[in-house]
Amino acid sequence: MSRKGENIYKRKDGRWEARYIKGYDLSGHARYASCYGRTYREAREKKSAAEAAFLLGGAPEEKRRRRFGFYCDEWLFLNRTRVKESTYVKYRTILEKHVKPGLGGCSMTALTTALVGQFGQELLAEGLSPKTVRDTLTVVHSVMGYAQTQEPGLRTVKILYPKENRREMRVLSREEQRRLTTYLLTDTDKCKFGALLALLTGLRIGEICALRWGDISLAERTLTVSYTMLRLQNFDGGAEEKTRVILAEPKTGRSVRVIPLTEFAAGLCLRFRISNPEAFLLTGESDRYIEPRTLQYRLKKYTEDCGLDGVHFHALRHTFATRCVEVGFEIKSLSEILGHTSPKFTLERYVHSSMELKRANMEKLEIPEAPEGPGDTGKTGKPGEAPPVGNTGKKKALAL
Repeated sequence: MSRKGENIYKRKDGRWEARYIKGYDLSGHARYASCYGRTYREAREKKSAAEAAFLLGGAPEEKRRRRFGFYCDEWLFLNRTRVKESTYVKYRTILEKHVKPGLGGCSMTALTTALVGQFGQELLAEGLSPKTVRDTLTVVHSVMGYAQTQEPGLRTVKILYPKENRREMRVLSREEQRRLTTYLLTDTDKCKFGALLALLTGLRIGEICALRWGDISLAERTLTVSYTMLRLQNFDGGAEEKTRVILAEPKTGRSVRVIPLTEFAAGLCLRFRISNPEAFLLTGESDRYIEPRTLQYRLKKYTEDCGLDGVHFHALRHTFATRCVEVGFEIKSLSEILGHTSPKFTLERYVHSSMELKRANMEKLEIPEAPEGPGDTGKTGKPGEAPPVGNTGKKKALAL
């Protein structure tokens, strides 16, 4: 006969069964296990020992049975409220699509540098880019770090990341930019206006799509970036759509920013201005928007009409940054306008030196020669020596 409140019962086979809580699932529900004894007292003592082990961090034998996939789920659950929704969706997609199918069934003691390295090579062989594989292995590293906090005896696994061959971003030349600008200013509609504004301010495509007229002050000639528009995977099993569009905070904290507008950009905004501050810039309506992939499709048509190849929307942002550098823009101000975390990142990723800029900088290496003095024949060196070839007596090259 069971003892009230103790969850200890006598079974039909004569043994005593004591149930105890061995943990909780991610929804907070208790998971139970059982202890058995020939007497009530034996079952109760086993239950007490098991409960004590749980309070002290879990039974060692149970932890040894845990797979890497178990810690993937726990890590994701704990980070759900700590990161932005877009970041959470990215983590979940990486774990469900790549990590858990490849490593989820491995015991924690079986994970080695060689095994994780093989996993990375298999992802590359499947056609994933080095950047995607690096992002995936970064998540694996974070989950391993969490697992070590739960099982302090686990060894550290060194992760070898694939080398990322960064391709040079497409940047419009001055002539290409002039051609595209002329096209966008012809029969300009709201989408062409959005592309022009990106070329004049360096805004990301999601930031352009999320702009409302209340974000633009023509009196102060400024544009405020507060949101970005994203299309995320929908994990709601009952939803008809696999993805959904949301308005979220921009990419980083520095991405919330105020950008001064040039007189030309302010004139464009004045031309398309809508009195309703809640209206989206690209539609003129508060309940209808144009999402990023639609604007990308429009830009593709515009660039094809102009005979420009390989121009994505992000190329407009890089073109803006390059033009700023060419005219001597102060790099810290440029970094803040682009919404970057540091000027160093701006220099490494967004400064693309054209041949014209390189030539102009090389010309700075020429310095004027000292003026001729009385009796100077215009020649250099000792008497009787010929002047350097190509030296007119006006300038001389800086010896390096």
